[in-house]
Amino acid sequence: MAEPRVLFDYTGHLPECPTWSEAESALYWADILEGEIHRYHLPTGEHRVLSFHEEVGCFALREGGGFIVAMRTGIWLADKHGLLQRKVCDNPSNPQLARFNDGGTDHFGRFYAGTFWAPGDYNGALLMRIDNDLTPEVIQCDIHGHNGLAFSDDRRWMYTSDTPNAVIYRTPLDEQGEPGKREVFRRFQPGEGIPDGAAVDVEGCYWSALFDGWRIARFSPQGEQLEEYRLPVRCPTMVCFGGDDMQTLFITTTRENMEPEEVAAYPLSGAIFTLPVSVAGVKKGPFIAR
Repeated sequence: MAEPRVLFDYTGHLPECPTWSEAESALYWADILEGEIHRYHLPTGEHRVLSFHEEVGCFALREGGGFIVAMRTGIWLADKHGLLQRKVCDNPSNPQLARFNDGGTDHFGRFYAGTFWAPGDYNGALLMRIDNDLTPEVIQCDIHGHNGLAFSDDRRWMYTSDTPNAVIYRTPLDEQGEPGKREVFRRFQPGEGIPDGAAVDVEGCYWSALFDGWRIARFSPQGEQLEEYRLPVRCPTMVCFGGDDMQTLFITTTRENMEPEEVAAYPLSGAIFTLPVSVAGVKKGPFIAR
């Protein structure tokens, strides 16, 4: 079985939202708590960092260049240098209590971004969508911490996870990509880890980063665990497919809230790993604004 390997000499605070650019042969990711978007060019090893004035929960590459970026207080369009160009909308949650977290694009080039409800006293987070005409819409609520966004290749399902509640959901989609009623895909028991960021492969299987679980797992369309890959760190945060054949899994991890003793014992916490896999992932397209 293949073993995960470190991508390059880097450890972040809370790396998330790995995003593969096929055109650039580059991996992008956010470090949420540092307010950064990173770019690593695999052929040359060039590493660039763009800094923002707030936490960057998630982002997507834009058709034609630049980014759509979900920061704590709102969602913005930015150019390729990270310069904010236009505010799309405010954070519909209370930004003092809920920052944006996981997100990405669907097959129609629309951008989704969910929030994380910090107080934890009830499920106060939500999932919203930015349509191609930049109209914002809240599409799901009753969430503690949104994660795990992914779309099946047949366009029939949207997957999400609620990490603190240890559950993965799937939501049926109609022909226009409009969501129906979400349903439980899989719940997790203590000791298994809790489902964080995710991606889907061309066979319809769901790959989840199991935070606090030391592993990545692949689940069938029926929710059965098919494979797992152990990591040398406790808290993976998200996965994405990339590489020339889309058969490399990129894995972000974190050292957020870790005691110095744990970081010293597991110094790769916060690193980015690569893992060759036997099945290709579904490509994530750019955000398309019309």
